[in-house]
Amino acid sequence: MNPYGVPEVTPLELAQKRENQEAFVLLDVREANELALASLENGYIHLPLSELAQRHLEAIPEALTADKDQEVLVLCHHGNRSAQVCAYLKANGWSNVLNVAGGIHQYALQVDSDVGMY
Repeated sequence: MNPYGVPEVTPLELAQKRENQEAFVLLDVREANELALASLENGYIHLPLSELAQRHLEAIPEALTADKDQEVLVLCHHGNRSAQVCAYLKANGWSNVLNVAGGIHQYALQVDSDVGMY
């Protein structure tokens, strides 16, 4: 469990959801320079935490605001920033947000080393 007390999924669970083409939104909150070093091929929304911190709810794309009950999995480097964003979303009305435990780093270690590491 993370210090923000938000529910989590493992990188393996994320991989299964992607493989099964389950309905969810993957939100990557890392900065653009981090995406250049390690990222999933496609199928995610990029919203850097710095932008969210500056613009707050205005920064959130319509794909997320359209349905606050949809499943949203939040990803960062190690799982700390994403847990922070999960807590923020929950506090602002999203009901089904999950942190990807260990972030892209654990995803690279456990699922697919081709995503890159930094």
